[in-house]
Amino acid sequence: MLLLTFFVAVVVNFVGYIPLGNINLTAMQISINKGLKQVLVFATSFALVEGVFTYVLMRFAEWFASKESFMVVLEWAMVAIFLLMGFLSLRHSKKERKPKEVLKKRDSIRTGIILGVFNPMIIPFWTIGGTYLIAHDWITTEGFGLEVFAVGASVGSFSCLYLFGRFAQYIQNKFAFSNRVINKSIALMFFGLAVLQTLRLTVF
Repeated sequence: MLLLTFFVAVVVNFVGYIPLGNINLTAMQISINKGLKQVLVFATSFALVEGVFTYVLMRFAEWFASKESFMVVLEWAMVAIFLLMGFLSLRHSKKERKPKEVLKKRDSIRTGIILGVFNPMIIPFWTIGGTYLIAHDWITTEGFGLEVFAVGASVGSFSCLYLFGRFAQYIQNKFAFSNRVINKSIALMFFGLAVLQTLRLTVF
């Protein structure tokens, strides 16, 4: 049952990061501007933070689900993060790519930790999805079940983000897009996400 719990966590969280959002767009941006090694650093730091959050959320799912005001604050924080990432992408589009030897690992680590902490989608994703998986006996919470589930979730998010980084490299090499074009495209996506998030919070 622990093996099934691990496998389900990997698959569910991998699929959860396939739709375009701030996390996978950031992985693509880091890949284009800093290379795959920095994507590995970013994805690892993000996955570790998410693993801890996933464990806590699954342990206290009902409590988090009841804190609506906390969720609203996180939702608006996402708007600010989308805008910030959009402006950073525009700034990167005006810069020349730095040589790999002067890149700093701590920048990717910091980005991974920040996005791992300010990721409100993880709360409804696991409080609702986790409850469903438990109710249908897809995962176990007995023994080390939640610990195994958290590790599987980390592996799933890491794998998906790394593949997004590889995909960004493929697009750049296949179609000979410049860093400037790709960064501007990513910036537009971030600004679009900020607009959609604002509309969702104020209109819908």
